[in-house]
Amino acid sequence: MVEYGGGIENGPAGQVSGGQPLGNGGAVDLGGGVEQFVNQAVHTVTTMDPVWLVIWIVVAFLGLVILRRAF
Repeated sequence: MVEYGGGIENGPAGQVSGGQPLGNGGAVDLGGGVEQFVNQAVHTVTTMDPVWLVIWIVVAFLGLVILRRAF
């Protein structure tokens, strides 16, 4: 209860983050960024319109063909 001073005793950073501060035994998820990237990529592909999905597959295939011919 911020009106009665409850927000001051917990500290404003504790209210914003909702977790433990990093200096006092909090955990750091080093793979969190990679996991979030993969989850968002999978979500994007699974919610994509089938026409756009086929277009992206054709573009990726043509890109691989061009790379193969270049090397």
